[in-house]
Amino acid sequence: MADTMWIRLLQDLDYCEQEIAANTCKNDSWLYHMVDTTTNLSPKFRIAYAVGGLALTILISDIDGATKIFDKSVKAFPHDWPILYRAAYHYLYEVKDNRRAAELLIEAANNGAPPWTRVLAGRLYSDSGDVELAEKLLQEMKDSGQDQLLIERLQKKIDSIKAN
Repeated sequence: MADTMWIRLLQDLDYCEQEIAANTCKNDSWLYHMVDTTTNLSPKFRIAYAVGGLALTILISDIDGATKIFDKSVKAFPHDWPILYRAAYHYLYEVKDNRRAAELLIEAANNGAPPWTRVLAGRLYSDSGDVELAEKLLQEMKDSGQDQLLIERLQKKIDSIKAN
């Protein structure tokens, strides 16, 4: 049944039944309900999570629906760095929650994402005023022997925040 729902969903991946602004669909859209139902029927249907959340946030701007799907996907696949990274993107650019985006980036880095995701997480922490967490992350990077250039960039960002 989940496969049938998925095939139907793919046919109208950018469908918005009620546009509330240019390129913005009402929250809890048809697409959200289709992705949610598909993942309820098949909780480990990875591609539904990976594509569904992005389609909701990028194609139709159903931010609330996308947030629910990304949260659900992170619970279903807590060690899947591409899913964690996509969720971080959503929280950073759509929800404007730097702290949650940073948490997701660190989880992504801990599960195989490129090393620069830690630096971005540190910058997000410092940008949100959480210099203590940024410094903690910097120390962890130093202790684990991360790329020195990345460590220096994060240190400069922390120093510039402290100077202000």
